Amino acid sequence: MKQLANQNQQRHILKTEAKLRKSQFGRGKVMAYTIPNSSCVKCDNCRPECPTGAIKVENDQYWIDPSLCNNCEGYYEEPHCVTICPTNSPIPWQAKKGRCKVDTRTATSADLFSNGKSNPFASAIVIWEACNVLAQRTSLPWDTDTAGTLSYRRQVNRGQGEICFQIPDNLTQDLPAINNEASILSAIRALDIRASVMHLIYAAYATTLDKPWEQEFVIDDRQIEKYLGLEKRKDLSKTAKLTLIKNIAQQPCWLLTAITWPQQGRVRGFTVESSRLWHLLDIQHHFQEDEKGCRHLVGLTFKIRAGIWAKYFLNKQGCKERSAFYQYGNLPKSLCSTVMSIWQQHEGAARMMLWLLFKTKMGQQQRLTVPTLLRIAYGEGKLSNALSQREERKRLLRTFESDLEILNHYGMKPIFDPVTYPLEIQPLWAKLVDIPEDADEALDFWINDASCDSRLTDCGPRGKWNMLMNARILSFELPPQWQQQNREPEKKKQRHSKTKTQAKLRGELQGSQIIQARQKLQLSQRELAKLTGKSQSWIRDIENGRLKVKLEDQVILRKVLRMG
Repeated sequence: MKQLANQNQQRHILKTEAKLRKSQFGRGKVMAYTIPNSSCVKCDNCRPECPTGAIKVENDQYWIDPSLCNNCEGYYEEPHCVTICPTNSPIPWQAKKGRCKVDTRTATSADLFSNGKSNPFASAIVIWEACNVLAQRTSLPWDTDTAGTLSYRRQVNRGQGEICFQIPDNLTQDLPAINNEASILSAIRALDIRASVMHLIYAAYATTLDKPWEQEFVIDDRQIEKYLGLEKRKDLSKTAKLTLIKNIAQQPCWLLTAITWPQQGRVRGFTVESSRLWHLLDIQHHFQEDEKGCRHLVGLTFKIRAGIWAKYFLNKQGCKERSAFYQYGNLPKSLCSTVMSIWQQHEGAARMMLWLLFKTKMGQQQRLTVPTLLRIAYGEGKLSNALSQREERKRLLRTFESDLEILNHYGMKPIFDPVTYPLEIQPLWAKLVDIPEDADEALDFWINDASCDSRLTDCGPRGKWNMLMNARILSFELPPQWQQQNREPEKKKQRHSKTKTQAKLRGELQGSQIIQARQKLQLSQRELAKLTGKSQSWIRDIENGRLKVKLEDQVILRKVLRMG
């Protein structure tokens, strides 16, 4: 019995990994199959027997999802659907030729980024940590809880509260199976960093709704293509794009979150039981048939609703009543396309970019230590290996400096602390920034550099790694569309400073001072009102302190009352 249970568990793990495996059919490595409607008798023999769950029924018609079909590789020697089909209907899938056209589609929510640059998005800490889970995956410290389930936990408010994330081993259920750690790890490893961008897009759509935990939003593949910059990818077929979109659109909806939040200000503490971060309510598949009756997937529409967390962190009415929060930031459109373009070659840079999106919301003057950035970009495991192994240390250092250069290239310029991060240990690309563009001036620059005791191209000093472990980056200069989220606090600060200055000026002329000066000149309130062009009631309210005197009125009063 124990051996049978192990076999069933291993089969379940293989099935889960097969569902999560990236499709390779577009590259000729795996041949998918399809079912012509003209020869299918709808006996339903194939659907329950498909090991990867690729055979679907939609509108009473059978079709095979090419993103899941792998020709039964690893399960059977031959495609099992062909073997058990009484009419041998399944045939090798062939890419659709010609244009992809959908006759009818469900109406979608309005497009994001109406200004072409940025869009508000939910930026609460639960969204931040979910973004970290999708981007960093197994690099985060996943621990087994008391129920025996893998969980990632983040303490908040100095340990007074906690946010917990889990992934169910059966992705269609809302609760993880107990003691099935291998399946959960497979799901965590299968997370795609590009799904974090979809997560941010969902967070942006949530801000367009009054009650996102009750209301839903609808997006389709055409909108997602624009947000992710996929419409420019001419190297990808329509089917490959749809496969990618479907994969990364579902992954944010895998996450389960449980929140324990302490009282903060007037907002009372609350608890959110483990539930979906995003509810994937429906996926509509849009098809186009060819002359053989084969259905080709040509479009996708997703219907999504935010989880119950939004009731506490994205609640406009609750924020006004001081019973909940409404926390939002600014999502640059360029971030989405940038992560999509650099994730494969510079995953560390993409991780830092996503993390800084939330970190900079707290203010630009955030001193960041190099070890913190290394953990964000590469995980605690790689940092620990680098601390103990010299070759790993060199490799990690080269990768880190290259990723910093990528951030600088996309407008996120690091400002190195001159004390802890001096020029001698800074990356070479940072040292070469000041080279003149003029050829003659550049020649003089290099001549002067060669005559110095130390040169820009010299190797790093001995003990560079240890120096970096104590180095800090003062801040990151951000592109204009990133800085918009920080302008509002600056405006409030300036407005507060201006109000304070004006209040100080007004404080020099109090109601008691006006009364004393008026009585000294033996003027009544009516007479003072005539001389200043104001009403007697206004003078009375000023003297009683019910009204504040504007700057221009202060000038008039001082002149009439001869107060200098």
